[in-house]
Amino acid sequence: MGIKGVELGYAFHKEIHFNSIERITIMQNRTVMTALLFSYIFSLVVFAGEDQKDTTKMYQLKEVVITATRSDKNLSDVGRSVSLITKDQLSSSIYHSVGELLSHQEGMYIVGAGQNPGMIQSIFTRGAASNQTMMMIDEVRITDPSGVNNALDLSELSFVGSDRIEIVRGSHSTLYGSSAIGGVVSIFTQKNRKPGFNTDVELRTGTFGSGTSAFSENVFLNYTDVNGLYINGEISNSNIKGLDATVDTVTNPNVFKNRDKDGFDKRDVIGKLGFKDNRFDVYASYKHTRDKTDIDKGAYRDDDNYTLDFKRNLFTYGAAYKISNDVYLKYLGGYSDMKRVAVDDSTVIDRLGSTDHTYFDGTWKGSISTNEIQTNLRLKGFEGVFGVGLYRETMTSKTYFYTRSIFGVYESRTDLDTLDLNATTKNLFAHIDLNGSLVDESFSRFSLALGTRLNHHSTYGNNVTYEINPSLRISDNVLLYASHSIGFNAPSLYQINAPDQYYTSPIARGNKNLKPEKSVSYEIGFKQSISSSASVAVAYFNAEVEDAIENVYLWDKNIGIDTLGSDWMRDDFRGDTYLNVGKQTTSGVEFTLNARISDKLSFSGNFSLVSGKLTYDPSNIDTSQTGGNHVQVYSNGAFITKEVETLGLVRRPNTANLSLTYKPIEQLALRIDVRYVGSRSDIYYESKLGPYGALGTVPVADYTLLDFSQRFTFSSHFSIGARIENVFNTRYAEINGFTTRGRGVYLSTGISL
Repeated sequence: MGIKGVELGYAFHKEIHFNSIERITIMQNRTVMTALLFSYIFSLVVFAGEDQKDTTKMYQLKEVVITATRSDKNLSDVGRSVSLITKDQLSSSIYHSVGELLSHQEGMYIVGAGQNPGMIQSIFTRGAASNQTMMMIDEVRITDPSGVNNALDLSELSFVGSDRIEIVRGSHSTLYGSSAIGGVVSIFTQKNRKPGFNTDVELRTGTFGSGTSAFSENVFLNYTDVNGLYINGEISNSNIKGLDATVDTVTNPNVFKNRDKDGFDKRDVIGKLGFKDNRFDVYASYKHTRDKTDIDKGAYRDDDNYTLDFKRNLFTYGAAYKISNDVYLKYLGGYSDMKRVAVDDSTVIDRLGSTDHTYFDGTWKGSISTNEIQTNLRLKGFEGVFGVGLYRETMTSKTYFYTRSIFGVYESRTDLDTLDLNATTKNLFAHIDLNGSLVDESFSRFSLALGTRLNHHSTYGNNVTYEINPSLRISDNVLLYASHSIGFNAPSLYQINAPDQYYTSPIARGNKNLKPEKSVSYEIGFKQSISSSASVAVAYFNAEVEDAIENVYLWDKNIGIDTLGSDWMRDDFRGDTYLNVGKQTTSGVEFTLNARISDKLSFSGNFSLVSGKLTYDPSNIDTSQTGGNHVQVYSNGAFITKEVETLGLVRRPNTANLSLTYKPIEQLALRIDVRYVGSRSDIYYESKLGPYGALGTVPVADYTLLDFSQRFTFSSHFSIGARIENVFNTRYAEINGFTTRGRGVYLSTGISL
């Protein structure tokens, strides 16, 4: 499959990282399920004697979130699984990146968060695919339209300008549209501060292995006028000398090796101008991101001359007007363009200086724009959000590959510039919260949220989503909720339009008949304030994603499957394409406990269990796209000749996180974090799966990591912090063939004026 692999180039390399419809067999960890039950019983027993009437002291009850309903809502009243990471938590964060922070949240696993800085980070929320969790900045979707499946690389994100992060788990397409099957992660940037000039400066340095170093500097400036005008500016710079990103398995000391360490440089610049008072909230912001990464060819395959240069310009803007306490008008807009340039020059491969005589470069560009208008209406027993929006994305790419061998020179070029690839989605949405007090005050403990969205996509046409979300406040301290929601994920521009064709077939890789992936999700859960200093939440979820999009090989329908590729004089291959061909089912349980054991000691923890299966049915195959040829799924090598069900999903482990914070004195905070990631399977290229090979699976062992950190606050203006990451220098893997960080020691200094 050499020629085909070259044509896919870097784009296909990304798909192998991001594709989440791969299958493996993972047995559900019943031991962890038992631990969930005992943890809940333990929490009830320990805090049963506490005063349960005064819940106003719970910090969770004071926090307001927007993402769950597109309106201000008390965190404890939201009938969904929601998390809030506040500005104070972000400013004292021990984490290096947004991806690392998210990996400690229930229901989330981030591949790449523990690897060499700059490695691709992909998110799996509740077992959903990496392109099925919506990422937002200031309520504007951020994605990568130039990628194979439109998934965002989370290593691009940073804490620069962040005020808080809100997370809603579960399908949320009714409010936010495509890709919100697994959940929504929304980053809100800072607005005004106290009147006058405000300055934050932070310096960090550290090491995480032999010969490594990490330096970062961050400066935030703000001026806020007493009348409501404010202006923010921030710059962050990181320079990292990293590990060799791939694992070296060569043990023979006589073999020449030219392995190198892979660095990562990152710079973010942000500016924001706005005005905010009791009625108006108007702002415009600009963020520029520049990442330069040394990368390798693939698992176990080092490359000392492969670099990736990424740039993004992001504009967000909005205006809100509070007509009265009951009516609120809001406009949200954003525009982003990105460019990724990959260059892989010939690499030295022996002592004589011989090279592999190959060269590759590729440029990928994309843009997204969002414009939405919404109205919020609030009356007694009724809250409603009504809106209309327009979303547009574009992409283009160019690649060039050259190789020279004893068989001669081979060159390959692709250029999508002239195709004007774009898609537009128009939408109407409505979401209402009804309280039982509309009928009678005696029903005020019951609430019902209803929502619907009509989408019109310029390629596949119309689709409708909806949501039903009842909740019952059993007591002042207990909320029971359920939800039934329909979500969707639109096919990417590449999946629809890729023009590549194999010389023996007229079938293009892109499929303009692709339908959106459609999810049907159920969730039931409860939240309980056990005392004035402890809370617990449990949720069970189940989701079915129909019309899952897969990359498939096509083989000559006139040749028997068992004899394909057996005659070297005959070319049986008929190209590859994308099809709606599978159904993915996931289910799981999440458990969260937060407790302030004393004035000096606090605890938080969560467990997440996820299991899944995938079903293929030949009756779902679009024969007009395949020409009736044999269909082989690339992600596992299976030929779809009959209905097949496989248990388990790749890169979907059970996870657990524990955090213990001790403050012996007011100024000093000591913290221990423990993270457990269960066994799972990963993918690798298996040449024996069909004539051209496909993706096989290989097990990856579970691991447990312990981190220790401390922060000493000398005053409201000055603090220092230290962190030991992976205290026991545990050797583990996130993806087979790629290295992970060992024991790391970091120091930080923060100044606020």
